[in-house]
Amino acid sequence: MKTNDYVKYVTQQLVTYMDQPKEVKREQRQLKKQERSPIAFQLFGVIPYAIMMLFKKKKSRG
Repeated sequence: MKTNDYVKYVTQQLVTYMDQPKEVKREQRQLKKQERSPIAFQLFGVIPYAIMMLFKKKKSRG
């Protein structure tokens, strides 16, 4: 992709975003926050999830 094409694409995306109403932007931000994985997973990967599942399994056994 040439630089000129890239600048054109970025400009189009920016203009599209700026033309949206405030409420739509707010909703998109909220959806993006909900879809994001917890901070522990982002920082440390799958290890916290595996440990959490191990403890849940032990608690359910009794």
